[in-house]
Amino acid sequence: MSATELTWFKSSHSGTQGDDCVEVAVTEQTAYVRDSKNTSRPGLAIGRDDWSRFVRYAGNG
Repeated sequence: MSATELTWFKSSHSGTQGDDCVEVAVTEQTAYVRDSKNTSRPGLAIGRDDWSRFVRYAGNG
């Protein structure tokens, strides 16, 4: 799936001043993560189970 076919979103905690941030797009199988300031660079594709574990871990910190 290409980056243009995905629906990207930023965290609600992201600033509006061009702060450092990432964008995430999620499909049935994969979570995609990219730099919001440079969307032409390749992002990361992470398996759905691994993404879920990361989100749980980050939420506990």
